Amino acid sequence: MTAAVGFQPDEVDTSSPTRSARLKWVVVVDESLPAGLAANAASCTAAATAAGVGGLLGPDAVDADGSTHPGLPWAGCSVLRAPAAQLAVIRAKAAAADDVFVADMPAAAQQTRVYDEYLAAVAENEGDALPYYAVSVVGPRNRVDRIVGRLALL
Repeated sequence: MTAAVGFQPDEVDTSSPTRSARLKWVVVVDESLPAGLAANAASCTAAATAAGVGGLLGPDAVDADGSTHPGLPWAGCSVLRAPAAQLAVIRAKAAAADDVFVADMPAAAQQTRVYDEYLAAVAENEGDALPYYAVSVVGPRNRVDRIVGRLALL
């Protein structure tokens, strides 16, 4: 079994620039999607990533009025774009890499309205045959950079 990917409590340094964090987080979205579908795909994979990667979110912020604002990713997150065909390649490379977390959104997630229907649609396909709308990757900086190359921001 692969070890969990995440930050140890002593690694969380909210006073340092994001580039100094050991792990890098990117979300790569199908560049052909309309803005609303792209935003949905990015946010859904981000939700799965935040749940699956320990230490990713910083502490809550409290404003001058005492209202609490839930913690955000202290180490940053870049949202990149790529052609649809490249998303499957990125996902495969990330899934095969050591110490890398990957969350994805197959197209079926936006083509169904009932979660059980989504599960059934995914189950009908081999992983490399699924079209992806977004892929979220967290891992050591150099490894993530090799996986995503020099993709442009969304």
